[in-house]
Amino acid sequence: MKVLIFGASGLLGKALTREWSSDSVTGLSSREVDIRDVRSVQTVVDRTEPEWVVLSAAYTDVDGCETNPELALAVNRDGAVNVAQAARKAGSNLLFLSSDYVFDGKKTSPYETGDIRNPQSVYGRSKAEAESELLQLLPGCCIVRTSWLFGVGGKCFPDTILKLAASRPELNVVNDQRGSPTYTVDLARAIIRLCRAGASGIVHVTNAGECSWYEFAAKIVAKGGLATSVHPVSSLQMARPAPRPTYSVLSPKSLEHFGIEVPSWEDALQRYLQERKS
Repeated sequence: MKVLIFGASGLLGKALTREWSSDSVTGLSSREVDIRDVRSVQTVVDRTEPEWVVLSAAYTDVDGCETNPELALAVNRDGAVNVAQAARKAGSNLLFLSSDYVFDGKKTSPYETGDIRNPQSVYGRSKAEAESELLQLLPGCCIVRTSWLFGVGGKCFPDTILKLAASRPELNVVNDQRGSPTYTVDLARAIIRLCRAGASGIVHVTNAGECSWYEFAAKIVAKGGLATSVHPVSSLQMARPAPRPTYSVLSPKSLEHFGIEVPSWEDALQRYLQERKS
């Protein structure tokens, strides 16, 4: 089948392009096509005539979104609408990448796909509003929510921790936010399977298990063979412009419906470290 990927130069886009074989895949970076430009989006969709459009292009700097809400909404909400309208006109299926930040983080058990959206940040609001708009425009679209994304080829939490640990004897990391780290390779493989299965509706895709950012950092430092001490601190001690969900673990039930299982985050971290070395 023909597949068109918007955001092919991002962390996930790179993994999708590498992992997707035996199909005709066109990957376009945000520099090549700005999803805020309706005409450019429509032109490329018409030209490629894809069976599936995968939208992984986004403004993902959570704190940047908080200080620049107009840009966040223009890219993450309005840009997504542009892509959905182009896909609808071309008769293409759409898979849209969303986030655990659409939730408020007040639950203490994993979020199900039908739980109420209540974003606490501009980034979360931009994704939540995009979801609502897309489900109205293309009721048969597939929305994949994920969390704590990491992978080679760009900035991510493990890469930042390893670089800091190489030059500092101690690191302070928040221990009161819990979620599920997600390796781009595993997310890409799940997305490919969802497209091939003709998936629709909202699906949660993360690596299995959960941890705090502190626990994740401690594991990264230990597996990386570094001697840096990692200390747990509260979110109040590490104030950021945008609020983060206290708990944003996503339930795997919707993914299991398609017979797809994703390895644990610890297994994923080990493979990431091996890939990073090579």
